[in-house]
Amino acid sequence: MIKIKNSKEIEKMKKAGKLAAQVLDFIKPYIKVGVSTGELNKLCHDFIIKNKAIPAPLNYQGFPASICTSVNDVVCHGIPSFEDVLKNKDIVNVDITVILNGYHGDTSRTFMVGDVDKEVEDLVERTEQAMYKGIEVIMPGIYLYEVGRAIEKYIKDFLYSVVRDYGGHGIGKGFHEDPNVLHYYSLENKIKLREGMIFTVEPMINQGSSYEVITSREDGWTVTTKNGSLSAQFEHTVLVTKDSYEILTKS
Repeated sequence: MIKIKNSKEIEKMKKAGKLAAQVLDFIKPYIKVGVSTGELNKLCHDFIIKNKAIPAPLNYQGFPASICTSVNDVVCHGIPSFEDVLKNKDIVNVDITVILNGYHGDTSRTFMVGDVDKEVEDLVERTEQAMYKGIEVIMPGIYLYEVGRAIEKYIKDFLYSVVRDYGGHGIGKGFHEDPNVLHYYSLENKIKLREGMIFTVEPMINQGSSYEVITSREDGWTVTTKNGSLSAQFEHTVLVTKDSYEILTKS
């Protein structure tokens, strides 16, 4: 069941979204060669707690960290580690979700470490643009599948692929609410958008033509591309307004 947020809930979601964006702004200068993803996790955890919020991923269904850090071929749900040290030419997605006054704010960005190759820079920048292409079609009355259609249309000329096993989601008091948000065109997303709906748009884009992924048997969380190709992701939490949309996790 899709939950329509009232004005009080929307105000709380805006505050949670603002804090999530602030965490990403805060951590950006620390993302450089020689820094471990474990250090990034500790810094973000402390920042979130200092701002009287809760890091939503910590202990969520057993997840052992406060943020997700997905490096290179890790698509999503990468677990931070002090042994996982960033190197020149790496890319890393940092995924932040906070709980502030009982409501969630969820956002992520892919950062480039050191001097990345031009084709990698293109992947990251085009993935961010793909997210915005999906967001820009949002308004009451359209079907949710238009979001996936817009993303797929944009990236098709670049020989990239959209991950299908993971997508966006409704969000509010719950970390993951209805609806599931597919980032490719599918009639499964024939859901008419209504004012007051809040969900994430977070395409995961793989370099090359394969969207297939594998979940680690060792930790049960880390999702990687099946063929070892790079993957990038960006995410915003978005509100459907009276006649358009509002990004709640803008920097």
